[in-house]
Amino acid sequence: MYDIEKIRADFPILSREVNGKPLTYLDNGASAQKPQVVIDAITRAYSEEYSNVHRGLHYLSNLATEKYESVRGTIARFLNAAHEDHIVMNSGTTEGINTIAYGWAMPHLEAGDEIVLSIMEHHANIVPWHFLRERQGVTLKWVETEADGSLDPQKVIDAIGPKTKLIAITQCSNVLGTVVDVKTICHAARERGVATLVDGSQAAVHMPVDVQDIGCDFYAITGHKLYGPSSSGALYIRPERMEEMRPFIGGGDMIKEVGRDQVIYNDAPMKFEAGTPGIVQMIGLGVALDYMMGVGMENIAAHEAGLRAYASDRLAGLNWVSVQGQTADKAAIFSFTLDGAAHAHDISTILDKKGVAVRAGQHCAGPLMEHLGVSATCRASFGMYNTTEEVDVLIDALELAHDLFA
Repeated sequence: MYDIEKIRADFPILSREVNGKPLTYLDNGASAQKPQVVIDAITRAYSEEYSNVHRGLHYLSNLATEKYESVRGTIARFLNAAHEDHIVMNSGTTEGINTIAYGWAMPHLEAGDEIVLSIMEHHANIVPWHFLRERQGVTLKWVETEADGSLDPQKVIDAIGPKTKLIAITQCSNVLGTVVDVKTICHAARERGVATLVDGSQAAVHMPVDVQDIGCDFYAITGHKLYGPSSSGALYIRPERMEEMRPFIGGGDMIKEVGRDQVIYNDAPMKFEAGTPGIVQMIGLGVALDYMMGVGMENIAAHEAGLRAYASDRLAGLNWVSVQGQTADKAAIFSFTLDGAAHAHDISTILDKKGVAVRAGQHCAGPLMEHLGVSATCRASFGMYNTTEEVDVLIDALELAHDLFA
């Protein structure tokens, strides 16, 4: 049984007011709020348990190392990785994708080789590939969405050519909420000898993820969207690909020995984790993932499916609201504009006066905005603690904005 009131009580910020109104937090696609257990774990780690990891032999260092390293196993369970050594811990998806760009793609791709992307990608899954385009002459091939915002996996597969070396694709659009059939894409790519990277920043929040079933080579997640701290995240890497990679950043724990004339790198995954890591952030992420798994990812997905259906119906009743992407297979993420001259920033400001927090702008998805023919949208993105009553608050606030700008 999904006890929404108990879950909401676990997130202290949800009880506050904004502009004299109860907070209605619908900006989860940008960053989710934190449950008290995560806040407590962070406080305890700093106030009672803090030390650097891996290097020390004293009690606090051993304790911090044990807690930090245990998170690797938690992430492996969360993603259903075959072994915790397939998990590289980092600051989030941006670092993860750059690790693949510099550590795997740069030494393996040359001028004329192709990377296939969807038009829905977040800039974090675009800019690193532009680096390779600029510096090594790699070609970027784009696959566009259908009219309803869906992405046909066969079109991605059909984009594979003799020079294609990598498909880098989101599992869930941060703008449209579109859920992509990455399993079909990844299995077809492997049959053709093409590597696959899945951006799981949004998907891992809303649904169970099984990287072994998906069959991807790389899968990136970011902690601050997973009800954990900022500057935390992880990258799943198929062990065969780990063997093909070189280190991205040098220093700290990614080495075994350093001499004047040679360096011997550490074994993976430590080989890809340079310097003092985000110790407390990763401990907090481990607690956040345990919290989500305790609620149950299937339960979270079912709850959010109800929110998606209810919000879709309510928004459909506003004939002056244009929702971008109406595919049936989507997460509870809605990007929209209001008919007329009102800019997304103005709409967001009005909503904020009613205590409703949404995101306004291009959502780090410039190519998608150009494809959709809009300069910016408002985005209401729902999480595990949101309610249908909050959907109603959003609708009331939108009606106010419409009245003001009509």
